[in-house]
Amino acid sequence: MSSEREAILSLITEACDAGARQSKACDIIGISAKTFQRWRQSANQIDGRLERNHEPKNKLNELERQQILAIANEDKYADLPPSKIVPLLADEGCYIASESTFYRVLKAAKQLKHREKVNKKTAEASSRALTATKPNQIYSWDITYLPTQVRGVFLYLYLVLDIYSRKIVGWQVYQNESSALAADLMTAICEQENIQKNQVVLHSDNGSPMKGATLLATLQELGIIPSFSRPSVSNDNPYSESAFRTLKYRPNYPESPFDGLLSARCWVAEFIAWYNKEHLHSAIKFVTPEQRHNGEDIKILKARHEVYQRAKKNNPIRWSGETRNWQPVGEVYLNPDKPKLVEQINRAA
Repeated sequence: MSSEREAILSLITEACDAGARQSKACDIIGISAKTFQRWRQSANQIDGRLERNHEPKNKLNELERQQILAIANEDKYADLPPSKIVPLLADEGCYIASESTFYRVLKAAKQLKHREKVNKKTAEASSRALTATKPNQIYSWDITYLPTQVRGVFLYLYLVLDIYSRKIVGWQVYQNESSALAADLMTAICEQENIQKNQVVLHSDNGSPMKGATLLATLQELGIIPSFSRPSVSNDNPYSESAFRTLKYRPNYPESPFDGLLSARCWVAEFIAWYNKEHLHSAIKFVTPEQRHNGEDIKILKARHEVYQRAKKNNPIRWSGETRNWQPVGEVYLNPDKPKLVEQINRAA
């Protein structure tokens, strides 16, 4: 409030205290009684509303928050997001807090950051729908480049993946792309996985090694049904592309090109072992591809469910609804049509 307004208020108040009528005093000063009342009210106005001070009954205390931060920063969890930390803790029979609580506490502590090089890419619906209900029904394969120290010269990683379990069932690094080499790899996979005739559909893009006469003849002999992406559609083979992306964005992916075929094969062998036996795959409820391939995921997810049920029973106020869904993933679709895609999303939710 300005000094002039304060002076006017003081004069009128003094006059009123001396017995003058408020309206007359305002007329002499040249303001209305309403204005005087408004000015005086704003000068003395105090917000009488009670401040809202509501805290949820299940709010974490400081000790619990520090426990979450300590776990998230342990060496074994430091490079993992909460979405993987929580299932690993459940596998150890331990429930600390939900995934969302981990995220919230890390954000409050300004420790919420990307622990991988880039954000996860969401899958898109496309045509040519195929469905897998168990391992060794649908394989996806592709070839990717691995750089060498010679400019313009590359090595080629052949990789075959089971879309149901996400297990890499076969791989090899060669110095060139060849339909014959792909045929040899598929023959070895069929022997390793004991594949019977007409058991497996092999999906790929439309590259020349994928459609080479030698490979197609071998597939026919092995009783494997070939399937191909639509021409000029890059996302019709999403499982192989996703595996290659995981490979090339691994923290230990070599910054320098490979110095030869042997070093490339050694590094890829280590990656495959990690991917199949240690990698908690988000699309299969954070179990490893090998656990899913061998049917061990059912027991693991059941144990996680029991951990959550015990945690809810011990502290029910922490839950406003059901516990996390640890039901095993059922059918897996390769490029589902829109109704199937909606159904899959609803099941995941």
